[in-house]
Amino acid sequence: MLNNTYIHIPGVGKSLEQKIWAQGIHTWEEFLELEEKILIPPARKARICEEIKKSSEHLASKNYCFFSQCLPSAEHWRAYSAFSDSVAFVDIETTGLSQHRDKITVVGIYNGKESKTYIRDINLDEIVEEFSKYKLLVSFNGARFDLPFIKSEFPDIEFNQLHIDLMYPLRRIGYSGGLKNIEKMLGISRSEDTEGITGFDAVRLWKNYEKRGDQEALDILVKYNKEDIVNLKTIIELTYPKMVEKALRG
Repeated sequence: MLNNTYIHIPGVGKSLEQKIWAQGIHTWEEFLELEEKILIPPARKARICEEIKKSSEHLASKNYCFFSQCLPSAEHWRAYSAFSDSVAFVDIETTGLSQHRDKITVVGIYNGKESKTYIRDINLDEIVEEFSKYKLLVSFNGARFDLPFIKSEFPDIEFNQLHIDLMYPLRRIGYSGGLKNIEKMLGISRSEDTEGITGFDAVRLWKNYEKRGDQEALDILVKYNKEDIVNLKTIIELTYPKMVEKALRG
């Protein structure tokens, strides 16, 4: 979807992008090939052509920072297929909802093949190096919760990557509510150990581990977190075609 996109170009909004698509011009390549036939004022068309060539170069070199900065944050999902080879599906567990009073207990990162778990007082500080490896982050409600929470504890993390907060593009295609509700809507099931566990249960599990040394509670918490991040990939793979269809349809 990224090379179908024009709204990252200065002066191009969604209405002009829709106008371009309505003329049967979807990809950057098509725009350059059929430039003469596109019904847009010549000066603006020339500027778009310039920007397309620049965008193509940045995409070829996998310059995620360029697209992270010029794409509206709500449209970062369009970069998924282009940068899915360097993606981190992210979810955190905390002792509560306040960045000021509470703390991170677990951070899960899944690269599409392998999941990694970072636990407070064990290896949590390793996330600083881990996050630097990725060009794209995928979360659910991460823009308001996960990433700001991580940033408050680890200010050295830049978070200059592309970031898809799945909650928002999912709403546009009819999947609303929390992550667990959306999983059910898509037919994604949880394991017997974690079925029905909520964020409040995750807090309780951590307290049982921290105060009583309950290793089983920690194991369940880690499993719950792993299922969150693995399911994020399943969700975007199932729904991405619908996101593209919805965007192109207007």
